[in-house]
Amino acid sequence: MTPAKLADAVLAAAHALFAERGLDPTALPESTAVERPRNPEHGDYASTLALQLAKKSGVPPRDLAAGLADQLGRTPGIKSVEIAGPGFLNIRLDAAAAGQLARVVVQAGKEYGHSERLAGQKINLEFVSANPTGPVHIGGVRWAALGDALARLLRAVGAEVGTEYYVNDAGTQIDRFAQSLLAASRGEPTPEDGYAGAYIAEIAEGITRDHPDADLATFRSVGVERMLAEIESSLTGFGVHFDLYFRESDLHSRGELDHALTRLREQGHVFEADGAIWLRTTDFGDDKDRVLRKSDGEWTYFAADCAYYLDKRERAFERVVMMLGADHHGYIGRMRAMVSCFGDDPDTHLEIMIGQMVNLVRDGVPVRMSKRAGTVVTLEDVVEAIGVDAARYALARYSADSPIDIDVELWTRSTRDNPVYYVQYVAARTASVARNAAEVGLSRGDADSFRPELLDHEKENELLKALGEYPSVVATAAELREPHRIARYLEDLSGNYHRFYDNCRILPKGDEPIGDLHRTRLWLNDATRTVIANGLDLLGVSAPERM
Repeated sequence: MTPAKLADAVLAAAHALFAERGLDPTALPESTAVERPRNPEHGDYASTLALQLAKKSGVPPRDLAAGLADQLGRTPGIKSVEIAGPGFLNIRLDAAAAGQLARVVVQAGKEYGHSERLAGQKINLEFVSANPTGPVHIGGVRWAALGDALARLLRAVGAEVGTEYYVNDAGTQIDRFAQSLLAASRGEPTPEDGYAGAYIAEIAEGITRDHPDADLATFRSVGVERMLAEIESSLTGFGVHFDLYFRESDLHSRGELDHALTRLREQGHVFEADGAIWLRTTDFGDDKDRVLRKSDGEWTYFAADCAYYLDKRERAFERVVMMLGADHHGYIGRMRAMVSCFGDDPDTHLEIMIGQMVNLVRDGVPVRMSKRAGTVVTLEDVVEAIGVDAARYALARYSADSPIDIDVELWTRSTRDNPVYYVQYVAARTASVARNAAEVGLSRGDADSFRPELLDHEKENELLKALGEYPSVVATAAELREPHRIARYLEDLSGNYHRFYDNCRILPKGDEPIGDLHRTRLWLNDATRTVIANGLDLLGVSAPERM
């Protein structure tokens, strides 16, 4: 019995109890949930439904709990129900009901853990969006790992997700980039506020070779294209694929900024002062009003932000999620105000996630610069230091609002204190068990040889309960935008599997005949492999069959 089915049984018991006692059924919720008690001695699962219903029904919680316990006691698969404290229900399943989960997981395969929790939601998820003036630095690498994992999570729970990289290919930073390339091609010093590093010389050399008469405009256009191609290639190598690379220059060329200005005028929040065009964002809590178009006719970055947001909404995205760096806290107020100026609800249509700093550390000392970029640590540096799997896992393992240090020694170690190795080792061990089983003629067999009631060992029960938690962990991680919950769950699950493996022999020993217990434990082994692989896939990390 899965936790979801048990929760349905608890709710069904409440409906039966209310009908039996003539209580108002409108007090009952549409759904409920069960949780694993912190102390396993309290049972397999716990429910607080009696406490939740007491006030609405006018019945003391322990009285309700007693009625629910009586109803649940008649449910097949439930071994016992005990009342604790003011009205908690502690529920124990019989071994057969608990063990059924192993078959449920294996048969569901890649779909186990998926749901329709966010079905109908259309979400635009923008992340990384580093300027095409240099390689992706380590802060952008964190967003690449987190953003891609979040997109996978949201899709797993039924949301329609469009991933997007905003290319800032217009403005002064691109001018400085072009001037830096031109100077490098001539062997001149880097201009003030320009870009330095070996990559500038490499790109400049390539453009000069292919365009001998290149002028500033050529260095600008070709340089951006080559830098963007390199960024896209490095992200692809990191396992991150965007549905759309959206160019800021397209907003200008298609007249999207004028379109946004018109819409904002229609809403009544645009005014003119000192020859410039302004948006009155202070009407919605911003600390000052924002210029959309300067007195010289030049559009501001904020105007492009307005146009880009409107473009997303007109592409039918109901929620716009933006993942920004630690230096963008001041951005939140103006963006929320802008959304309100369009007539939208910022609590509904906008979500801004702020990520904290990350350092690559070697021998206890932060790695300060890249061989190629000169001043920052890049995506390639991180991958070279610890590999794609370890990098993605390490960056997704912590909440976005927590600063982190990635210890090169730790994340390259083939020991259990390396979290990604610890989890991947279980993936490989479960695969090895399956291979060894096949070699001795052990298979899961048909339905008759699956005997879930045989899974009555304490460690089998603990592993089954951990497997049963996976769907709710996925749903919670998606709803809270916290991929790190998947990583921490996988580590806990790995510990449960190791304890099961050490205490419950799966393969027959010596000349021992193959029996139903071996076959049924193989189902449990394979169920663990399924969940480990599914969870790692949500993080964009491989589940190796051998290590």
